[in-house]
Amino acid sequence: MAVRKDRPGPAVPASEIRTPPIGVAACGLVVLIWVVALPVQAQEALHDSMTGEAAMEARKLQVESVPYTFKYGDFKVLVTPSLGLDWNDNVNIVRTNALQDFILSPLVRLDLSYPITENNLLSLNVGAGYEKYLDHDQYSTWFLQSGTELSFDMFVKDFWFNFHDQINYVQDTSQQPVLTGTASYATLNNTAGLSVTWDLNEATLSAGYDHQNIISPTAQQIESQDGSTEMLFLRAGLKVYPGVITGVEGTAAFTSYDQMVLNNNSVGVYADWQVGKAFRIQPRVGYTIFQFQHTSTNLETSGLNSWYADLNVTHQITDAIKYTLDAGHEVQTGIQSDVVDDWYVRPGIQWNIIRNVSLNTSLSYEHGKQGEGNVFGNLMENFDWLGANIGVSYSILKRLSAGLHYRLTLRSSNIPNNEYTQNVIGISLTYLTQ
Repeated sequence: MAVRKDRPGPAVPASEIRTPPIGVAACGLVVLIWVVALPVQAQEALHDSMTGEAAMEARKLQVESVPYTFKYGDFKVLVTPSLGLDWNDNVNIVRTNALQDFILSPLVRLDLSYPITENNLLSLNVGAGYEKYLDHDQYSTWFLQSGTELSFDMFVKDFWFNFHDQINYVQDTSQQPVLTGTASYATLNNTAGLSVTWDLNEATLSAGYDHQNIISPTAQQIESQDGSTEMLFLRAGLKVYPGVITGVEGTAAFTSYDQMVLNNNSVGVYADWQVGKAFRIQPRVGYTIFQFQHTSTNLETSGLNSWYADLNVTHQITDAIKYTLDAGHEVQTGIQSDVVDDWYVRPGIQWNIIRNVSLNTSLSYEHGKQGEGNVFGNLMENFDWLGANIGVSYSILKRLSAGLHYRLTLRSSNIPNNEYTQNVIGISLTYLTQ
């Protein structure tokens, strides 16, 4: 079984893939966490903790108005079936000899919730479906939808505890900027852990721990990424005046691999400032330290230190218009090389101007270099990756909506054979049973 993620990535032939370490460390300005002797992936721990916190905040706001298809006492179940059909003109993301295909995707999503007490909610969100490639059946697969999660919230006086288990799957190769040449790249991530937030009115303190397992469910060529990661985060926020919170946070991750293919690395911290609710700005600046243990027999990268920065903006201009912007510079682990150094910008706008019609537009651009700090074995490449998306949905009936979407992906490289263009256009039907 596979699990599906909205942002997949370009892939490489099995014989060509060499996978790097997962550890990344981040460095911050005020809060400092020193981690010794274990491999680390702190920047990814930062992203995971941010994603988990956003999901918890959204869930907390919806507790009192949870929709449902049917209920038994306080136990509620929401069933949302959907059916999608996509046409993809370059399934294997190559420059020449591209494979075209129609992909049929039936999906059923279940959202279950049960309030154990007035303030304590147990919830399970899971989506399961099948991707049927009509011409190239070898790529057909079952999948679990990204966002699949078991979660339990518990409030004790000023403390908010969250226990969770989340599943994410990467399958769509064209949405992984560092990869080219295959349609079979896939990884399954299962993350389970605990977070706690202490509300002190003018200040909040948060901490969390997650254990993540990384599995290659279908693609033998990336089994070198199989392993586990222990992730920690700390966060402190202070309300300096109404609507403005300044804060700092730090993360660390310890990564080990099942196979002696990838190099391990360690240590990191970072800082965070948050402003407003309808208008929110999150700047980040830090320092990344790679300390490779050179457990790989195929790759070798020298110790690498670099800076990173990120600016995330979310603005609900009106009830009908919302835009987001994420831009910055990062160093992250790769798939064909130990590390990838890249600049990125990702703007997006949601339009709900016309009644019963929702329009979403987004753009993603990345300029990167694979093989930074290379000694031997790593792929050396400079690349540019561009993704453009537009999608519109319309409520045909009270409970039935239809969607139409188009996605363009362009990749250029100093290695000509690693360039490609992909077009995906699709339609979908979703039935709301609430």
